[in-house]
This record gives sequence, C-alpha cells and structure tokens, in this order.
Amino acid sequence: MKKHLIPVLLLITAISQAGTEPKPYAMPKTEVIPITDSATGNQYELYIKLPENYAENKDTSYPVIYFTDAVWHIEILSAATAYLMEQAILVGVSWQKDISPTLIETVGPFVSRFRDYSSRPSDNPERQAKFHFGQASTHLDFIRNDVIQYTEKTYRTDPANRTYFGYSMGGEFGAYALLTQPDTFKNYILGSPSLRSADVTYFTKLAADVAEQNKKRNARVFISYGTLEQQAAVHLDAFIDLLKNTQDKSLLLNPVVLEG
Repeated sequence: MKKHLIPVLLLITAISQAGTEPKPYAMPKTEVIPITDSATGNQYELYIKLPENYAENKDTSYPVIYFTDAVWHIEILSAATAYLMEQAILVGVSWQKDISPTLIETVGPFVSRFRDYSSRPSDNPERQAKFHFGQASTHLDFIRNDVIQYTEKTYRTDPANRTYFGYSMGGEFGAYALLTQPDTFKNYILGSPSLRSADVTYFTKLAADVAEQNKKRNARVFISYGTLEQQAAVHLDAFIDLLKNTQDKSLLLNPVVLEG
C-alpha cells in the first residue's frame, strides 16, 4: 500500500505546485506613493522606507537618502539601512509612469531617465527627438518642489541632512544638482557618473557661473569609479579636478577609484 501511495502523494504535490501562480515580492516596510510633477503633470512614484523604530520614536527627526532609478537601487540601499544606516529614511524616485507605451516596449520602463537625468541635449537630432535629452533642470525642480516638499511635510525629517545617491546617469544628475542647486542636498554620493567630454565642458561653465555668484556649496561629495572604466576615467578625473579647482572650502570632496 505504501509503495503505491507515496508516488500518488508526490504526483498530487507536483500538480498542486504547478497550479500555483507565483506572487510578486513586495519589499517589507516599503510604501509606494504616487506623485505628480506639479510643473509638467508627469506621473512618478516614490519608494519610501522608514527606520525600524520610526513609529515609536515620535520625537526623533531623521536624515533622508534620496535616490533616482528607484527600482534598481531600493534593495541594496534597504540592506544598507538595515545594518549600516539604521536611522535614515529612504526615498526613491521612480521613472515616469505615464510614458509612451511604444517607448516602453522598444526601450524599456526606464526610458524617462535619458531625459530626466541628462544635463545637455544630444548632438544627434534623431536621438534628441526620441529621448528629449537635457531636462535635468526640470527634474531637479520636481525633486525640490514636489518630492522633498512632500517628504518633509509627511515625515519627521532633518532638512539639514539630506543625501542624494545616484549611479551612472543618476550620478550625472547628482553632479548637475551639485553645480546648479547645491543646497538641495548636504551629501552627494555619485557612482560612476555618466560623463563625456562635452559634459565636462558644460559643467565647467556651470561652475564658473556659481563662482561669479559667490555661492558656497556647503556639501560633502563622494565620487567613485572602477579602474576598468578606462574610457570614462578621463572625463571623471576632469570633473573631479574641476571640483578641486573651485577653491570652495565648504566643499568636502572624497574621490575613490575602486579596483575592478
């Protein structure tokens, strides 16, 4: 009896598992908040994760780490806050949600990052018409006027201790913010900013404009890239030198080149 029963039970288990639809995984203790760019009407989402004891510590205000490319970075930053930065609020900004379905199908759900994170229009007319590069100023206004305003009205935050984290084009966007609206964040973490020679030239002009206005950045900046990023290294080193040459003592710069 046992010899015949065991195969039947295994078959029932297999059929049961095959008929179960997989469920999407939701990040624990993370809220997804719809938000609209008040200037453009474009729709985005915020991925917000609060510290473990946020509800209990009603008299505590927390530093906030804002980051772009939210879907790509929420997991690793969530792990970091669990063990290294326990007393920080995470606020991730998504890509535009109400984007052209055709662009999403042909490029991907991240297509708006080419427009939102880039500081200059493309020299290629066809690419410019498709992606609308060079709208970092508009996206920065959205983050300043909508994202940060919502976060600081809704949660107990420390406005004097905002951090920005961005990688690749997100790093380029952070560099643009640092040079144009440095008071947006106190700390800038820029991983392998996506810069070309023309970007450095443009950023040099932006830095000169800030110098003419005698603005102080009052910021701490961490920039990293890898030794194998040989083509990018030339432009990243030029950008790092640009920041060093500002002679702005309120700017604390920590560039790191990582092996690999």
